[in-house]
Amino acid sequence: MVPMAKGRVGKEATAKDIKVYGIVQGVGFRPYVYKLSQKYQLKGWVLNNSQGVTIHWEGQEEKISQALMELLSSPPPLAKITGYDSSPVAFQGYSGFFIQKSCIQDDKRVLISPDVGICSDCLAELQDPSDRRFSYPFINCTNCGPRFTIIRDIPYDRHLTTMKGFTMCPQCRQEYDDPSNRRFHAQPNACPACGPKIEVRDSRGKSCNKDFQELFKEGAIVAIKGLGGFHLACNALDGNAVSQLRKRKFRDAKPFALMAYNLETVRKYCHLSAEEEEYLVSPARPIIILKQREETRGELPPEINPHLDTLGVMLPYTPLHWLLFSPEIPLLVMTSANLSGDPLITKNEEAAEKLKGIADYFIFHNREIENPCDDSVGMVVGNTWQPVRRARGYVPLPVQLQRRELTPLLACGGNLKNTFALAKGDRVFLSQHLGDLDNYLNFEIYKKTISKMISLLGIKPELLVHDLHPGYQTTRYARELASQWGLPAIGVQHHHSHMVSCMAENGLAERVMAVICDGTGYGTDGTIWGFEFLCGDYSSFKRMGHLAKVPLPGGEASIKRPLRMAYSFLLSTLGETGRVYASKWLSGLSPCEVEVLEVQLKKGINSVATSSCGRLFDAAAALMGICREAKYEGQGPMVMEASARMAGHAEGFYTILLKDNEDLTFELDTAPLWEELISDLSSGLDTVRMAYKFHMGVARAIRDGVLHMSRSTGLNKVVISGGVFQNRLLTELVMELLAEEGIAVYRHKEIPPNDGGISLGQAVAGNEVMKNVRGSTA
Repeated sequence: MVPMAKGRVGKEATAKDIKVYGIVQGVGFRPYVYKLSQKYQLKGWVLNNSQGVTIHWEGQEEKISQALMELLSSPPPLAKITGYDSSPVAFQGYSGFFIQKSCIQDDKRVLISPDVGICSDCLAELQDPSDRRFSYPFINCTNCGPRFTIIRDIPYDRHLTTMKGFTMCPQCRQEYDDPSNRRFHAQPNACPACGPKIEVRDSRGKSCNKDFQELFKEGAIVAIKGLGGFHLACNALDGNAVSQLRKRKFRDAKPFALMAYNLETVRKYCHLSAEEEEYLVSPARPIIILKQREETRGELPPEINPHLDTLGVMLPYTPLHWLLFSPEIPLLVMTSANLSGDPLITKNEEAAEKLKGIADYFIFHNREIENPCDDSVGMVVGNTWQPVRRARGYVPLPVQLQRRELTPLLACGGNLKNTFALAKGDRVFLSQHLGDLDNYLNFEIYKKTISKMISLLGIKPELLVHDLHPGYQTTRYARELASQWGLPAIGVQHHHSHMVSCMAENGLAERVMAVICDGTGYGTDGTIWGFEFLCGDYSSFKRMGHLAKVPLPGGEASIKRPLRMAYSFLLSTLGETGRVYASKWLSGLSPCEVEVLEVQLKKGINSVATSSCGRLFDAAAALMGICREAKYEGQGPMVMEASARMAGHAEGFYTILLKDNEDLTFELDTAPLWEELISDLSSGLDTVRMAYKFHMGVARAIRDGVLHMSRSTGLNKVVISGGVFQNRLLTELVMELLAEEGIAVYRHKEIPPNDGGISLGQAVAGNEVMKNVRGSTA
C-alpha cells in the first residue's frame, strides 16, 4: 500500500498521470523520476508496466510541467523516450513519492534495452582494491550491464530475468532500495556474496585455481562464457597460440576478431578516426573494422587476418573481459566459440562437450543466457556508420519508420545471415543475427526465437512475409505458419527487399532508383540475380538493367571454387578466345574439372544463369590469382579490396560496357573487362593495380547505369544495398562518382546492407502489397 495524506497539499495542487514509452526500463528511469519528484516537491508514484513507465504526480501544476520538461529533455543516459501521454486525474493526496510494484498488461509496448557495456563508475570500482566488488566479474548498475540477454519477459524486473535465482544480500538490497544510490532498482545488482560465480576448469573438467591472465601468458586457448554466448580467446601476440586456435577450430583463413585492453592498444595497431573511436567506446561496444597500421603489422601473427589490411577490434564490454588483460597481454583474439555454421554455445555443459579438444581451459559462470546474441560488427564508411552484423548492443531496438504504419506482421528474412522482423505501427523489430538457416540447429534456434520475440514484444502477426525463393527454409516456414494460423502470406522479391530496406531506413517513400549488388537472390524469371538496377517504390519495382547473365556451373561449387566462375565468364563473354585464355591463366583447374565444366556449360546441366555481382568479383579474384579456392564467404573480394587499397589514388579502370536491349532495359557487358585484365596479366602488371582498376571499373559501370536510369525516369535519388556494398572502397568510389553527377545517394547506416537487413524491406514491402490487395477487393 502507498501511504496517503488527507486533503490537498496547497490550494493550487493538481494531479496528472503521465505514460512514457520507449527504452524506459532497465536504464535507471524510475530512480531518475524519483529524484525529479524530490527536486520539484511532487508526490505520487512511478511504476513499470508492459507498455513502459507510468508516473502519477501530485503538486503545483507549474512544478509538474517543469519536471516533465526536464524528464523529456534530459532523460537518463541510456533511456530513449519515443512518446508520452499526459492527462489530468483525480487528486489522491499522497504523503510522499514512491516506486510501486510493476504490473503486467496484455498490451506490450515497452522497448527492451540492449546489453550495455560496463560504465566508468563500475569500472573504477572493479579496479579499486578497497571496494567490496573489487575484481567481481558481474559488477553493474542502472547505467550498464546485461539486459536483453538475460530477460525472459517484461516488465524488466529481476524475477523475470535469469537473475531470479540470486537473492540479494542485505548490502545489495540496501543499495537497491536507496534512491540516492546509482544501483537504486538496478535489476541485476549483485556482489561476490550473493551474485553469480565464476569457475575455471581445465580440459579434463577439473576445477582449478589459475589466474585468468596466467592462462594467456602460458599460451592457452580459453573458452569464456560471455554475455550472449561463449568466446574462444588466446593471446593475440602469441603466434603459436593463434595458429593452434586456427588448427583446432578448423578455421583456415577467416579473420579473427580482436579485443584490445584500451584505446592506446587500438591506436598502436590500427588507424583510428574520431568517428571510429566514437562507436568503439559507445555503450554498444561493437567490433569495428579498422585499417591496420603498416608500421606495427609485423608485431601481430599473420594468421590473425591472412592477406587482409584490416582488423576487427572491440574494447572490453563486461567486467569479466577487463579481468583477462595485463600489461603483458594487451590484445586478445576473441572469436565466437561456435563451430563453423552452428549456433552460439550458451550453456556450460554444451561448451565442455563441443569444445573438447579445442579449449585448454574454460571460464564458466552460473548466470544463464536467456537470449543468445553475437557481437555486432560494423565500419565507418564516408565518415558514417555502416553495420555489417547487428546484434549485441543494438538488438532489440526497433527501426523507427517515418510516416508509415504497418499492420502487425512477421517478416521471415533470408536464408543466409538471417534476421527476422516483427512489425507493428511505426516500429520494426529486427532479431539478432541468426546465421545460415540451412543448418538444422540454426533453424531450430530461429523458430524458438520467433516464438520468444512474439511473446516478449506482444506482437501478434496478422500477415506473414517471405522471400520468393521456393527453396528457402524461411519461405517454407512462412507458408507453414500461414496455414497453421490462417493468415495471408506474401512473397517479396529478394532485391526489392534490399531496395525497400534502404528506402525505409532513410525515410524515402517516393519512387527512387536502386542499385543492388550481392551474391545470390532469386529473380522473378527464375534465374539468380545479383547486380541489379531497379526503379520503384514500396509496393512494386521495375528491373531497368543488370549484369549480362552467365552460367553458374555447379551452383555452390562455383562459389567455393572461384576458378570455375572465372572459366564461365571467359567462355560466356569471349567464346573460343576465352577458352584459350582459360587454358593459360586458369591452370588451377584440373583436366577432369575442365571437362565437367564444359559439359555443364554446353548442356546447361546443373548450371543456372546468374547476374551476380558477387560472382563477378569471385571470377576476377581467381583470374588475378588472389583467391582460387574460397575458405570462407567473400574471401576473394575481401582480399582483392585489400590489394586495391594499397594502390592509393591510382589511375585506370577496366571497361564494362552498357548495352541497350530491345525491351528498353540495359545490360552490363564485361567482355572488354576480361580482355583488358588478360592484357595486364600478360604484361606482368602488379596485382595491386589490377585490383584497383577492377574496383574503379565496377564503380564506373554503376555510375553509368544510374545515369541511364536517371535520364529515362527523371529521378535523381538512388539507394544502394546488398552484401557487395560491405566493400568500403567500392562504396566510397560509387558515392564519389555519383556525387559528381548530382545524384543523391542513400545507403545503410542502421541495418546491414547484406541479407541481415532484408527482413526490414520484406516487412515494409509486404505491408504495402497487402494494403493494395485489400484496397482492390474492398
